[in-house]
Amino acid sequence: MSKLIVTGGAGFIGSHLVDKLVSEGHEVVVIDNLMLGKKEFINKKAKFYKKDIRDYQSLKKLFKSADVVFHLAADPRLPISIDDPLTTNDINVNGTLNVLWAAKENKVKKVIFSSSCAVYGVGDPPFGEDSPVNPASPYGLHKLISEKYCQLFFSLYNLSTVCLRYFNVFGPRKLATGGYPMVIPIFLEQRKKGEKLTVVGDGESTRDYVYVSDVVEANIFAWRQNKINDGRPINIGSGRQTSVNEIAALIGGETVHIAHRLGEMRFIEADNSLAWSVLGWKPKIGVETGIAQLKKEMGL
Repeated sequence: MSKLIVTGGAGFIGSHLVDKLVSEGHEVVVIDNLMLGKKEFINKKAKFYKKDIRDYQSLKKLFKSADVVFHLAADPRLPISIDDPLTTNDINVNGTLNVLWAAKENKVKKVIFSSSCAVYGVGDPPFGEDSPVNPASPYGLHKLISEKYCQLFFSLYNLSTVCLRYFNVFGPRKLATGGYPMVIPIFLEQRKKGEKLTVVGDGESTRDYVYVSDVVEANIFAWRQNKINDGRPINIGSGRQTSVNEIAALIGGETVHIAHRLGEMRFIEADNSLAWSVLGWKPKIGVETGIAQLKKEMGL
């Protein structure tokens, strides 16, 4: 049994990861300030501390005797990072630095950092880990800076780090509300209410959707592997583009078009071959299956 820390463990992805780690019999500590996370998502068998990753002294105490830290806590709302880059930088960059330094000071064995495909910005998919990085938002830049910190902490302090670049994660507990909600839960909620599905722009923009249970598995594989521990990034995506119009067709219902949003990438697709060669990871649940499951849960 290992002592495992999950920052952001009350959030969408973090809470699913906590559930899996608890089911495997580990001692799991959840750190979350509940700014975006939900208390009802927290596994009852995990130890929960309502703390902020900007509070270094709290992290330093809570990381004591921890084996591994899964760092998911962030403000991932891309438009908010454009409107308020000071606060979001403090959370996403300084918060990550606090996590890494607390891990180093407590001799934690490994930090698994949740990064984002937003680091790529405008470019030509599929994006491989060696593709140019050109963030189109402060949020994407925050994640890129944090990746560089992970790499520095390996080279300077010998702290093992892995950066997982998530693509568009969907599944249960992904909310339709918030500053940057995803199209799938929005469309599902609109369908449930009998409203028209709000398609941004021409609906031909694509995303690479990956189911949350597959992302959880990627985190666990990243912890248990020893091929990459120097902070190099690994894409976690399906390797397939799906347009907004295709998502609307899968969910069903009438559509209405709304204006394009600033800072958004046009086309997104992961080259996930490194995840397979290093982690032995491939996604198991495709977008059609995942949406069908979500529709069934919502009675649609």
